[in-house]
Amino acid sequence: MRKFPLKGLSALAVSTMIITGCGSASEEGSGSENASESEKQSQESSEENQGSDQEQADETDSDNSEEHEHDHSHEKEESHSHDHSHGQDAESERIYSGFFYNDEVEDRPLSDWAGDWQSVYPYLEDGTLDEVFAHKAEEDGEMTQEEYKEYYEEGYQTDVSEIAIEDDGIVTFVKDGEEMSGEYVSGGHEILEYEAGNRGVRYVFELEQGDEGMPEYIQFSDHDINPTDAGHYHLYWGDDSDELLEEVDNWPTYYPSDMDGEEITHEMIAH
Repeated sequence: MRKFPLKGLSALAVSTMIITGCGSASEEGSGSENASESEKQSQESSEENQGSDQEQADETDSDNSEEHEHDHSHEKEESHSHDHSHGQDAESERIYSGFFYNDEVEDRPLSDWAGDWQSVYPYLEDGTLDEVFAHKAEEDGEMTQEEYKEYYEEGYQTDVSEIAIEDDGIVTFVKDGEEMSGEYVSGGHEILEYEAGNRGVRYVFELEQGDEGMPEYIQFSDHDINPTDAGHYHLYWGDDSDELLEEVDNWPTYYPSDMDGEEITHEMIAH
């Protein structure tokens, strides 16, 4: 696993507990004294079992509380990196924020990113996304609106304005108005470790054949670690896969082509 400088936000996972009690019943004996004694012993046994169950539940609650506090210890490491936070359950948010185990990561097919996509960079250039930067500046106060815009300008900058991805592995770039295509196959995934303590996954695809100018490698990052359809993504491309894995400053970002600038702005602010 590789280590890179990038901040992240944590999230918690909350577990539930079930406390069960044990009942008892007296049985008829050969005299009221024996029956009474049996009832007494049964009641004491029930109380002991309930006490044992309660102690076990308390221990579990204490353990979960410690895990809860540990997860939240990363909250101050929030980044301005990519406007991401989904209204999902705690486990999904934990993974989305970059806190996951290796065995939770699965390979994904290129079809997860199938569709027609547009770069958000033109919306930054024409001022459409200024509302996003103003919102971020007001929300966390880490940077001014102008500083946020400069930060995202470096991140979003690209000359590939549109991308089309087919289920069969054909990827088309539109660069300076010209189209070029290539067929890509899965090259697995790479887990990256960041200085902030969180992690990321890059899904790597290799060029099998294609037009001149198509990159040898493309790498997707969308904060998911299991097969699922992407809503937007960051794409890295070039002819040296290892070199691409070192890139954390420029992350061209793509949203569906049928969304306009206002819709993308509202989506970014909402998330």
